Amino acid sequence: MKKLYKVLTLIICAIVIYSCSTKKDTVINRNFHVLNTKYNVLFNGEQAFEKGIKNIEDNYTDNFWKRLPLEPIKFDERNIGELRLGTPGNGFDNKEDQKNKPATPFDRAEEKAVKAIQKHSMNIGGYEKNRQIDDAYLLLGKSRYYTQRFIPAIEAFNYIIANYPKADLIYDTKVWRAKANVRLENEKLAIETLKLLVDLDKNEEDLSGVQLQSAHTALAMAYEKTDTIQKVIDNLKKSVGLANNEQSYRNKFVLGQIYSELNRKDSSRTIFKLLAGNKKTPRKYRIHAYIELVKNLEKDSSNLGLIGKFKKLIRNSDNRKYHNELYYHLGVLEEKRDSIETATDYYIKSLEAKKNNNYQKTYAYERLGNIYFDKQEYLLAGSFYDSVLQATSEEFENEKRIRRIKRKQKGLNKLRSFEEVVKTNDSILKLTKMSSEEQTAFFEQYIEKLKEDEEKKRQRLANSQNFGNQLASGSSFGGNKGKWYFYNSQSKGFGKVSFTKVWGDRPLEDNWRWSDKTAPSEESEENEETKKQDNSRYEVATYVKTIPTNKEEIKALAKDRNEALYQLGLIYKEQFKNPDLAIEKFEYLLTVNEKPELKLPINYHLYQLYERISEKEKSEEKKNLILTKYADSKFAQIIREPNTKLSTDDEVSEIDKKYKNIYSMYKFNMNEEAVNQIDNLGSEIENSELIAKFALLRALCIGRYKSKEEYKKALEFVAFKYANQIEGQKANEIIQLLK
Repeated sequence: MKKLYKVLTLIICAIVIYSCSTKKDTVINRNFHVLNTKYNVLFNGEQAFEKGIKNIEDNYTDNFWKRLPLEPIKFDERNIGELRLGTPGNGFDNKEDQKNKPATPFDRAEEKAVKAIQKHSMNIGGYEKNRQIDDAYLLLGKSRYYTQRFIPAIEAFNYIIANYPKADLIYDTKVWRAKANVRLENEKLAIETLKLLVDLDKNEEDLSGVQLQSAHTALAMAYEKTDTIQKVIDNLKKSVGLANNEQSYRNKFVLGQIYSELNRKDSSRTIFKLLAGNKKTPRKYRIHAYIELVKNLEKDSSNLGLIGKFKKLIRNSDNRKYHNELYYHLGVLEEKRDSIETATDYYIKSLEAKKNNNYQKTYAYERLGNIYFDKQEYLLAGSFYDSVLQATSEEFENEKRIRRIKRKQKGLNKLRSFEEVVKTNDSILKLTKMSSEEQTAFFEQYIEKLKEDEEKKRQRLANSQNFGNQLASGSSFGGNKGKWYFYNSQSKGFGKVSFTKVWGDRPLEDNWRWSDKTAPSEESEENEETKKQDNSRYEVATYVKTIPTNKEEIKALAKDRNEALYQLGLIYKEQFKNPDLAIEKFEYLLTVNEKPELKLPINYHLYQLYERISEKEKSEEKKNLILTKYADSKFAQIIREPNTKLSTDDEVSEIDKKYKNIYSMYKFNMNEEAVNQIDNLGSEIENSELIAKFALLRALCIGRYKSKEEYKKALEFVAFKYANQIEGQKANEIIQLLK
């Protein structure tokens, strides 16, 4: 019996060893390797591949503000075409090159596919006897595709097409190969192969609905790369009815977006209404279909139906992660109805939504900025535009919309600084004109208000302390009635807050109250100093002594205020196209300006502004003033002969060209040559308006190739010679920085 058992064991072992061979074409060998490939190696590889796809789906976020990509994946454009081959001709990666790279599920899937091919391939007489090997090659190609190695992926797909022309997966392989070619920007080759595949299906009807959908989707991807938009539309229309899967809904959504871009609003609305009304549509496409309907509204249509629908969507707790977008577009709908206050509330709710992203926030901030800009509340508008720029990531900072906001914000920043100068200097100058009695009365009133504010703060603090005491004395709040104060966590919390407000953050030590300590420490001295400073806030003398009395200092304040007023007038006139505010600034400047040379340009700007708003009487008044009092000026010449070129234009443009050429030298670090060029100009620029610019440019060039002392001397010359011009002030700023 034992002998028989041994014989049977040997026979089974021999059969197993015999069946392991990949060189013998027998039923046992074929089935052994098919089973091992399918249910062992390839199964594990496919599981890893599915895990990789799940990771992509979880980590990829669609930006519905842009046209969606047909394939929801983002590749690094810089690494497209990366080729990592091992032994020439085998198409497998060199493992030595991959040691330091963390493995992904796709790398694991590729490893299993390679293992299946290397250990279980039965290529006998030029024919593959293991029917699972074509699946292994397809898995290999797809894994490489998702790791962005498209050339090795195409090699795997080509192997299947060449060696398994009648395999069930041949159509899928051709689609995958075409997609890899699209990624490599071989769109024409991809289009040719896919058209051949689709035409073949018309004759033989071999492709399933899903395969045909994949082919048309890949064709749309290829035509999208070639900017043949009508072909993209045609293929998307053909793809949407072939299978009821997520790709079908995605293709339909993209089709609606394309119609919207082409301003075919009716077609776009039809698509999005179908998506929004279909309960089988995946939630993200259904919600955004409603949003797209807002973007594609007719100008004269009623928004009430959509407003009601959006409110209903917001009430549904399943849509919480879309609240930021839903509130934003509710604001858009209300703004279109001129309900600006309601729209503002919705935009703020959009920003406050728990689940949010910075790109969505930029649109809400921009809308709020535009609202306040239209209301002429420029400083508030500027703060919202600031928020847009802060929320904008590097990926989107070159968008046309963001560049436009940057230009707008640049003007608003200037406006903010000039308004601050006018407000501050005006206040100080008014104080300088008051008598000592008036100054005293003014600051007494200010101190009284300061004391009232302090009293209100103290009262609020006392109320909070009383509330804490009520808790400590056994109030029923929190269900701790009759228990010790420190057993009640809320009472403790109130007590801690009250203590911190009164005493600050004190260390746990003896004599923690400074006033009770026997020996004064550095901290107690600092505290006494702080008390003195606090008390000085209630003394009129503290404020009176800060009012400037030096005539030169007062003159400088007035000069800065006037220059700021002039710049404000120009910004409102030229950049923000707000003639009313521009007139207000220029008219005020006329009343306070003491520089005779400024009166002419101010009156000229006012003449243009009154013309713009059709104030004929005032514009004629300014015009006559310029023509009579400043008859020989350039401004008078422009008014008399508006279509005639000024006689000095050629001279100015010639010097301007020279300045630009020398400035280009400075930019390209040709500093010594630039200095020589400026020195050689000599008398040519003596009477030019650009002489100060040339002087500053010369100093900047010297600073790049000479010593710090020489640089400083050159700057001091500019600061002294052109002290009243912007270039002189700029030179002085640089000198201060050098110090």
